[in-house]
Amino acid sequence: MASTTPTDSPPPTQAPPVATEKSTSTGRAGDKIFLALSRGSGILLLVIMASIAGFLAYRSAIAISADEGNFLTTFDWDPAGDPPVFGIAVLLFGTVVSSVIAMVIAVPIAVGIALFISHYAPRRLAAPLAYVVDLLAAVPSIIYGIWGALFLVPYLEGLNLWLDEFFAWTYLFEKTEVGVARSLFTVGILLAIMILPIVTSVSREVFLQVPRMNEEAALALGATRWEVIRMSVLPFGRSGVISASMLGLGRALGETMAVATVLSPSFVISFHLLNPGGGTFAQNIAAKFDEANELGRDALIASGLVLFILTLLVNGAARLIIARRKEYSGANA
Repeated sequence: MASTTPTDSPPPTQAPPVATEKSTSTGRAGDKIFLALSRGSGILLLVIMASIAGFLAYRSAIAISADEGNFLTTFDWDPAGDPPVFGIAVLLFGTVVSSVIAMVIAVPIAVGIALFISHYAPRRLAAPLAYVVDLLAAVPSIIYGIWGALFLVPYLEGLNLWLDEFFAWTYLFEKTEVGVARSLFTVGILLAIMILPIVTSVSREVFLQVPRMNEEAALALGATRWEVIRMSVLPFGRSGVISASMLGLGRALGETMAVATVLSPSFVISFHLLNPGGGTFAQNIAAKFDEANELGRDALIASGLVLFILTLLVNGAARLIIARRKEYSGANA
């Protein structure tokens, strides 16, 4: 009787699970619901923005039609007068100048702090330092304003005298009026402290996204730590730093209570930054809204429309800069 030898046979394979009609229909329903919610949220946001813009434009048109002066070039603000005369020239100048001062002071310091945390500080020090910097962003603006009025203003008088003594030839730092340091320069310093956490946090996250291979390649070629940062980190994070600066600028433009607490308002345009006086859009609205009549409130709303447009332009510029790099725009996701 012939013996048979067992032959190797492949193990039985399991058929892949077949999606049932119920699970497929459920998944499609979930996708449709998610798509509808996402699209509805986007449309709702656009409707809200359009409603705000429409309201501001309507009330602004009422105020500007009753204005006997030029809304863009008039220095006075007297909507309750007979005839009513008001303009935003001083407010626009003060808002832009104080924000520029804040950016000039805050951005270099913020980039330096971000580089120290991400590439120089030991890990045990970097984490607590990053936490403290992020915590500063949660401090209410009124607290910054009280600190600025009680501490910053008195102690800046000595700095103002020193700048007037050695840099009066620049015209900007020539102090021609006697008074405490309630000036646009003081406001710029306070705003710089307030936007420092925002610019630092965003810049730090951008620097931490630099590909490790780029830094290791630079080190392998004999580059120093600073050369690695200059050749690898800063070029990669340039767009992110600019975008972070734009976000900080957006907050500086619209800051209200801190500026109102520190600034001594006056409707005079002066390029002597150390002289007390000046004004900003947000500070003027906060100071005059309660005591204004109906036309005065419309005039304040008109100035708010200008600030609204200015803020939208800044945020739009930030989005355009972010979109230039696919890593930050989400195009590779």
